[in-house]
Amino acid sequence: MSSSLSPLAIRPAQEADVAAIFGMIHELAVFEKLEHMMIARESMLRDSLFGQHPACEALVGTQDGEVVTFALFFHNFSTFLCRKGLYLEDLYVKQSVRGNGYGKQMLVALAQLAVERDCGRFEWSVLDWNENAINFYKGMGADVMPDWRICRVAGDALTQLSAGTPKPA
Repeated sequence: MSSSLSPLAIRPAQEADVAAIFGMIHELAVFEKLEHMMIARESMLRDSLFGQHPACEALVGTQDGEVVTFALFFHNFSTFLCRKGLYLEDLYVKQSVRGNGYGKQMLVALAQLAVERDCGRFEWSVLDWNENAINFYKGMGADVMPDWRICRVAGDALTQLSAGTPKPA
């Protein structure tokens, strides 16, 4: 870590952090070349994190009071373990502070949270072209599951499936 940087402070996200988190979600979409798929609005994120029925949680990492990283997560469930798990949807570190160990610190904080909550596992997905992230995650002890693929139904295909008329492949 550079001597000019103050330490990263990790804490649960607060409603006042929504704008900063949303800005980083947009940066992440651009980085992943998926900006065209981002239809989210800041108000939707606020409701998902702090509404009457929150769908997810977030940790933020701050440096000198500025949010520079976030991790958005939720609980899933393993039928084989018969225990909940912690699923990391997105972890992002601002470009300007990368290389200072903040991603590692966020993963450690999430792993600690998973252990505190008695989760059977902690998991996430990574794009197959993101070799830097894959190597980073392997270095943190993660197994990249080569035999598993994500299946997704969204948009019109979801509407058609819900009506019992799945869209042909």
